[in-house]
Amino acid sequence: MSDLRPNYITPAGYSALRAEYDRLLGEERPRIVEIVSWAAGNGDRSENGDYLYGRKRMREIDRRLKWLAQRMKAAKVVDPAQQPDKARIFFGATVTIADEDDNQRTVTIVGNDEAEAGGGRIGWDSPLARALRGASVGDLRRVLLPGGEKEWEVTEIAYPG
Repeated sequence: MSDLRPNYITPAGYSALRAEYDRLLGEERPRIVEIVSWAAGNGDRSENGDYLYGRKRMREIDRRLKWLAQRMKAAKVVDPAQQPDKARIFFGATVTIADEDDNQRTVTIVGNDEAEAGGGRIGWDSPLARALRGASVGDLRRVLLPGGEKEWEVTEIAYPG
């Protein structure tokens, strides 16, 4: 699966991917290899829980390592602090928006791999982030959400640094 679009990510998000990759490759995988080797030496592998679990876990780790390597290779690290037009919403912006009932919500637009809705970090390709791209304070944006269409007004835009 190759994605033609760049995988935008913040420097912190890229560091987190790299740290997970290094931990899996340098610590967890060697530990599992050791367990599997030890278990393989214990005879019948068909009923050996350590061996079966270890092989399964090694496959999971290898799949995750492959996915992380692909994401890092496609990554385009963008430092939000370097955004030249801080009056409009682009990658890395922290945005405060208000709905028709004046309920406010603050979100930060980050890479899809580092999105965490519960933490107020929404992915660059999410419906809300797509609707907000390029907006300025005072702009109204309509967003089609699973629960229906909602209109938001941009009340504040901030960038780190």
